[in-house]
Amino acid sequence: MEFKYSAINKDGKNESDTITASSYKDAVSQLHSKGLIPTEVVEKKSDPLNAFLTKLSGVGLADKILFIQNLSIMLRAGVGMTKALKILSTQTNNPRFKQILDQVYQDVEAGKSFAEALGKYPEVFNNIFISMVRVGEMSGNLDKSLEYLGVQLQREHNLISKVRGAMIYPAVIVFAVIVVGFLLALFVLPALLSTFKDSNVPLPLTTRIIIALVNILQAHTFLVIGGAIGLVVGAIAIYRTHQGQAAFDKVLLYTPIFGNISKKINMARFARIMSSMLKSGTPILDGLQVAADSLDNIEYKNAVAITVQDVKVGKTISASLSKYPHLFVYLVTQMISVGEESGTVDAILEEIAQRYEAEVDDIMSNLSSVIEPVLILGIGSVVGVLALALIGPIYSITQQAGG
Repeated sequence: MEFKYSAINKDGKNESDTITASSYKDAVSQLHSKGLIPTEVVEKKSDPLNAFLTKLSGVGLADKILFIQNLSIMLRAGVGMTKALKILSTQTNNPRFKQILDQVYQDVEAGKSFAEALGKYPEVFNNIFISMVRVGEMSGNLDKSLEYLGVQLQREHNLISKVRGAMIYPAVIVFAVIVVGFLLALFVLPALLSTFKDSNVPLPLTTRIIIALVNILQAHTFLVIGGAIGLVVGAIAIYRTHQGQAAFDKVLLYTPIFGNISKKINMARFARIMSSMLKSGTPILDGLQVAADSLDNIEYKNAVAITVQDVKVGKTISASLSKYPHLFVYLVTQMISVGEESGTVDAILEEIAQRYEAEVDDIMSNLSSVIEPVLILGIGSVVGVLALALIGPIYSITQQAGG
């Protein structure tokens, strides 16, 4: 809740502002902890619709990147943490993020650590975020940890943007083909196929199949549409289960084109997270655990989780990862092994991350040119089947008429 207050400060002057607290009593307690004597504390009434929309609004990766970069710069410039948080909270345009930063500011000013204050919002600040902030606070190099975190988040943002950008073109083409095919089957083909019913020409199997499909679509249009929507919703529901996602992730790794992309993305993400964590001073075991929790593909997640257990009993990272050659290629495990021998694992992991990020960038830049021939071949095959199914009977009818 947000409260408006008027209070007398240490200099005997009146000041007014707002404060975020869980209750009236908590608000008064926070004011006392700041050395203020409250003269009026009133809950700030908000528009119910506004409050609802604020709760629904999320905090994007771009918002967090800007926050981290600005906070790192301000700390290096000598600005205190509470003052920096207050300034950044005022400047943000995202209402949900502003609400969170206001509470983080209140918690830090009340004596909590920055990591502890952020930890109250796991849906916004993930394990990487919290762990790197905690390590930075413990080592006294918070500004440096935030700098590494900013790089990590920026790389993640770039990767997501590349993947989304590359998938827009094929997604639009596939959607357009489905819509056009549906309209043809519903409005154009029935009129054309009705001419075949009035003739005594024997119809090929493909033509009979198309007629049957068109008849089903015409007779049960809403049922077919509902069934298609149900299949999509059902597939999404299954994917959201652990077993469903595990099966999807496993199949994805062996899918042509996309399997190779998925492997490169996951290796780049693992290397980038580990490099950032180690550079910020995080112990290897903690870094591996955070990486395991942060990877999206369950196959990679499980492999790194087992690596955590292996490292605990004395195995090296490279020896453990080498058990999964279908996930971590030989070159990667050998480079990590060299880094372990020379004590430069963080630098080696950064090189691996940069290499695979560059490869993913190249693939994504050319993905449309790779997928385009596949789409053309698929669309051409469908058109060819339709053409054969329709032209054959039409030719037979004209022959019969001519004879």
